[in-house]
Amino acid sequence: MTPRHPKRARAGFTLTEMMLVVAVIALMATVVGGSLDSMLPKERLNTAVRNLTALLRNARSESVGRGLEFYVEYDLDEHRYRMVTPFAKDGTRFIQEEMTEDEQFALAWELLPPGVEFASVAITGEIYADGHCYARFDPRGAASDHQVVLAQPAYDNFYTVEVMALTGTFKFHRGIFTREAPDDGDFD
Repeated sequence: MTPRHPKRARAGFTLTEMMLVVAVIALMATVVGGSLDSMLPKERLNTAVRNLTALLRNARSESVGRGLEFYVEYDLDEHRYRMVTPFAKDGTRFIQEEMTEDEQFALAWELLPPGVEFASVAITGEIYADGHCYARFDPRGAASDHQVVLAQPAYDNFYTVEVMALTGTFKFHRGIFTREAPDDGDFD
């Protein structure tokens, strides 16, 4: 009898095994991709709220810390915003009567994320839907009473950031929120 050689272990994968692995990976990518795509719009709106609030806090902090008025400028047409300082670009104090707006120092514009836009900005009761508007922060920590409504029109999502006048602090509201201006009857 001749000794038999043991079977060799096969090296590599069969075509069927490779196709099965590729199919499983493709199925997993489809499930994860669909789930991620549905979460991304909400995250873009949340990011916009966080970034705007950070700039508003910074404007309030700078105003209190330096003892000077700072402003936040909203460009509703281009869906961007920035902090405007009380300083000139040369480092001196900005004097409105003697200098032009081009000489005033402002931080770089911050754009809202793709798909997020300003629905409106209400400052001391006046509602702006286009153009530029300014909210003031003063050295005592107070601010212009204003509400900023951010929107995602494609998903019908809205979020309102409310800046309280006396304290310069914030309240957050899902959806569109407008606070009624007080009238004389509120103080009876």
